[in-house]
Amino acid sequence: MASAAPERPPILGRVDSTGRLVEADPQLAALQAEAGSRVGSVLAIPQLAAIVRMARNLRVPVTRPAIAASEKRDIDLVVNAIPEGSDIRLVIEGWNERVPSGPRLAPLYGSVAESDSVEPELHWAVDDQLRLVALSPELAERLGLDLGEVIGQPLTRILRLEEDESGEMPLLAGLAGRQGFSGQRISARTGGSAVFRLSGETVLDREGSFAGFEGRAEPLAGAPTGAPADAFPPSAIDQALDEALRSPIDRIIQCADRIIERGDGPLRSDYAAYAADISTAARHLLSVIRSMREESGDGGATVDLAALAAEAVIMLESSAEGRGVAIRLELSRSLPARGDERGVIQILVNLIGNAVRHSPAGSTVSLSFRSDQERASAIVADEGPGIEPADHERIFERFERAGSSDDGTGLGLAIARRLARSMGGDITLDSRPGQGARFTLTLPRA
Repeated sequence: MASAAPERPPILGRVDSTGRLVEADPQLAALQAEAGSRVGSVLAIPQLAAIVRMARNLRVPVTRPAIAASEKRDIDLVVNAIPEGSDIRLVIEGWNERVPSGPRLAPLYGSVAESDSVEPELHWAVDDQLRLVALSPELAERLGLDLGEVIGQPLTRILRLEEDESGEMPLLAGLAGRQGFSGQRISARTGGSAVFRLSGETVLDREGSFAGFEGRAEPLAGAPTGAPADAFPPSAIDQALDEALRSPIDRIIQCADRIIERGDGPLRSDYAAYAADISTAARHLLSVIRSMREESGDGGATVDLAALAAEAVIMLESSAEGRGVAIRLELSRSLPARGDERGVIQILVNLIGNAVRHSPAGSTVSLSFRSDQERASAIVADEGPGIEPADHERIFERFERAGSSDDGTGLGLAIARRLARSMGGDITLDSRPGQGARFTLTLPRA
C-alpha cells in the first residue's frame, strides 16, 4: 500500500514593528526578492503585508488564505500571522505553486502579450497609503532608485506625478475613487530624463477592503517632463464655478457686515466678534478663488508686511485656541514691502494655518521679521515634527502634503509659493525632523 506523502513543514518568517521582514525561510526570502525587496527591508508582498497589518491592529492571531504572485506563477498560501511582542511571526502553510490565471480584463482588452509597448518586468505596487511595497529591479534601475532605500517610502516622495491633458493626476483620482487607473505619467525625483506611464488595478484584502494598487509601467521614450510645480493651468477653476462661488460668498460677507454694524438691532459684543471672523474668512476665501482664476493683482503696491501678519493672526487665533496652540507675534514697526495686499494675507494665512495644524497641543507658533535694503521677510516657525530634507521641495507641489492624507488638498503651499514669486519674492523652508519647521516669506523691500 502506498504511503501518504510526507507533510511539508511550514515556511516561517518574522516582521518587526516597522513592517520589515527580518527573518524568512528560503522560499519566503525568494518571494520577497521577486517583489523587489529583500530580507531586512519592508515586507513587499502585498497579500502578506495586509494580513500582518490586520494581526497587528487586532492584536490577535489571524489566519487567512492568500494568493501571492511570483514572476512566473501564482502561489496558494494559508498565512498565520501571530503577534509576539512588537513583532508578527509568520507561519505559512500549503505553499502550492501553479500556473497563473489570465488577466481579469483579458476578454475585453486582450492579453498583455498582445501589447508590444508594455514590458512585463516593469511592475510596481503600493499599499493603501501609497507607500511603495514592490518595485521590479528593472524599473528601479531605469529610474535610478535603490530598492533597499525606497521600499516602504511614500510613492510621491520618490516619484514626481505629472498631470494629464485635463490637468488631473490619474493615480490620485483612482485613489479617491478606490478604482483602477491608467495614463499616470511619472519621473524620478532624483533627476534623469526617464519618463514612464503607470497603470494600476486595485488590490483588496480578504475582507474586501481597499489595500492598495499594483500595476505596470510603460516607458515613454523622449517624453517631455511636466509643468513646473508652481504652474497652475488656467482651468484650475473655470469661470462658471468662479461665478457660482463668488455669489454666495458675497452674500455671506454682506450678512456678516450687517451683523457687525448691528443693523438689525442690539447684539452681544461676542456675537459681533464672531461675525467679524466670518467676514474676514469669507474675504480670504474670495482671495483664494481669485488666485486660482489667475487674476492679476497689483504686485507692485506698497504693503506693510508686519501689519498684514497681524491681520492674518487675528483670522487664525480661534482655530489655534481650539487646538491648544498659542500664536506669538513679534512686535515690529512698519515693515514696507512690494506686493499685493490680498495675496500677502493669503500666503500668511496659509503658512500660519499649516504651522497650527502641525503643532502639538501646548506648543507655540511664532512670527518674526527681518529686513535689509533689498528684502523684507516674515518667518513662521512651529514646534511640530519637522519635515524630512527630501520633502522640502515636494511639499510645494500641487496635491502634495507633508503630513497624513487628511491634511487638506495639498494646494495651499503650491498656491502660496506661486503668489510670492508673482510678486518678485519667494517662500523658503528650513526644517529637520524633530526640530519643527520655519517657513520664510520674502518680498522686495519698498
